[in-house]
Amino acid sequence: MARTTVANQLAAIRKQREVLDKKEHALKSKSHDKVLAQIVAMAKDAGLTAADIGKALSAGKPAKAGKTPRVAKKGALAGKKVAPKYKNPANPDQTWTGRGVSPTWVQALKTAGTLDTALIAQPIAV
Repeated sequence: MARTTVANQLAAIRKQREVLDKKEHALKSKSHDKVLAQIVAMAKDAGLTAADIGKALSAGKPAKAGKTPRVAKKGALAGKKVAPKYKNPANPDQTWTGRGVSPTWVQALKTAGTLDTALIAQPIAV
């Protein structure tokens, strides 16, 4: 018995939802009609055709005028070669300038506290 009343309540709710959906559709349709009438009037005043409007809709958003993308400023030394500052004591072919991400051998020397031993003697400019 309780099952039939629940089923009846659900059926009543579904019917109410259908009625409300129809009312919503009718209200949206009225609103759309008003907006379309305004758009058509504005298009006629501006001398636009349906083809112009269709082309504009298919093109997507127009680009904003007057705004140029910002370009990040580069540092004075960006892109310039720098002499290596450190040399791996275990493998002299491996060097590091002291810039950017440090290699694993540099990290190991840092943790050991002996990074100074890997410094390359820099010639003194006269």
